[in-house]
Amino acid sequence: MTSAPLAARLNIPSGPLFFPVTAYGPDGSVDLDTYRAHVRRGVEAGAAAVFACCGTGEFHALTPEEFERCVRAAVEAAGGRVPVVAGAGYGTALAVRYARIAEAAGADGLLAMPPYLVVAGQEGLLRHYREIAAATSLPVVVYQRDNAVFTPETVVELARTDGIIGLKDGLGDLDLMQRIISAVRSEVPGDFLYFNGLPTAEQTQLAYRALGVTLYSSAVFCFAPEIALAFHQALRNGDDGVVEKLLDGFFRPFVELRAQGRGYAVALVKAGVRLRGLDVGEVRPPLHEPSEDHVKQLAEVIERGYALLEEAK
Repeated sequence: MTSAPLAARLNIPSGPLFFPVTAYGPDGSVDLDTYRAHVRRGVEAGAAAVFACCGTGEFHALTPEEFERCVRAAVEAAGGRVPVVAGAGYGTALAVRYARIAEAAGADGLLAMPPYLVVAGQEGLLRHYREIAAATSLPVVVYQRDNAVFTPETVVELARTDGIIGLKDGLGDLDLMQRIISAVRSEVPGDFLYFNGLPTAEQTQLAYRALGVTLYSSAVFCFAPEIALAFHQALRNGDDGVVEKLLDGFFRPFVELRAQGRGYAVALVKAGVRLRGLDVGEVRPPLHEPSEDHVKQLAEVIERGYALLEEAK
């Protein structure tokens, strides 16, 4: 594990936050060699951090043993150059188990996903995430989405909890996010991190940036790191022309294609990685592979995106 605090390393990102897919071999088992190559390529391409075995990495489909091997492999591939954050989820007991596995495997932090299935009240959610934070020495980012949606008051209490350093938003309610940010700023001294965690976050990052949220996840970085990095740099430099060209010519068509199938936020990304020359295998059930026509359209969108980069030079 690196000695620098995770929050400090994430607070000024040098590049997109990389959420690698998990590689499977022809027999469906985890392919650690390919996974290491995928993570290594992402780090070398300019990722600011690796979020291993999270949503894009099919956390839901991994056994605890596979999870441990993948997190350890990601830490090895990153080689201390960037922090590695691992997913943790399901019910409280299992989430604590995954958190401890991640710590033993060398992760620098945790992304705490929503609890499995149940719709809990604010008191129960707060207790759930506090128990995860107390289970290890790893800093925790809480993921707001689906059945884990917080009031501003609850996020204030999360921010006051030792070990919890930030909130990743996968809900997209900007009014709620503004009230959360305002409440935490007013009630809790110090820097609490916020992340745009919507699928293909680049599409909404202009709106989140207006709230002061500069951190975002990039699934596109998995298969088109040059496009994701160019967009990130253009945002940081205020180059609205490049931002708008990439939004109009690449990200919007990609998002529209992603909307054509359930689970495509993962399956289409994995298809993109294969199209770019790294055989990471198919998604595991209950996800399914994109249709042949959709993969063909994806190839065209990727080609158009790289052409836009050439035009911008």
